Amino acid sequence: MHTHVNTIKRMAKEQGTISATSLTKAGIAPSLLCYMSNKGMLRRISRGVYVLPDYISVYETFAEVALNIPNGVICLLSALQFHELTSQMPHETWVAIEKGSNYPRKLKIPVRIIQLSGENFSAGIKTFKEDGVTIRVYNPAKTVVDCFRFRNKIGSDIAVAALRDTLQQKQATSDEIWEYARRCRITKVMRPYMETV
Repeated sequence: MHTHVNTIKRMAKEQGTISATSLTKAGIAPSLLCYMSNKGMLRRISRGVYVLPDYISVYETFAEVALNIPNGVICLLSALQFHELTSQMPHETWVAIEKGSNYPRKLKIPVRIIQLSGENFSAGIKTFKEDGVTIRVYNPAKTVVDCFRFRNKIGSDIAVAALRDTLQQKQATSDEIWEYARRCRITKVMRPYMETV
């Protein structure tokens, strides 16, 4: 057992996260995860996913959301945070799901669900791997367009700041933002702002 514990620690150090699936593939009993967690050798961050006790991922919250809502997409204020386009730290993670999709109602972390359909949901999704977890997030141009679509929920000032900061940081061009505005049918709302930046 001591050998397996050391192997699990090494795997967690190399991969960032360790799961029952990765242990099964390595020929180690997944029940050791609970044992090591109870002894303080691992820390549980989500159902079936563990890390070393002192390991803190920058994107740990996003990874937990991705594990619990795999078809969800990080959006709005959380996408701005992901792309470092805001200094705000939202107290809940904003997640887009396709209209009519199911999602877990009770999570350890606060989540704000936005339901979208068609291109409003499917356009502009980028995937990132963080500690072995696939995180889906809208690209900066689509995020700006979403901020204008949901300006009544997040505030017009945040939408305008997102547009300005995205262009200044060259994370998207005016043409890219305008293309998503066209595809998501929000050009009338955005036109006056696009003309002034």
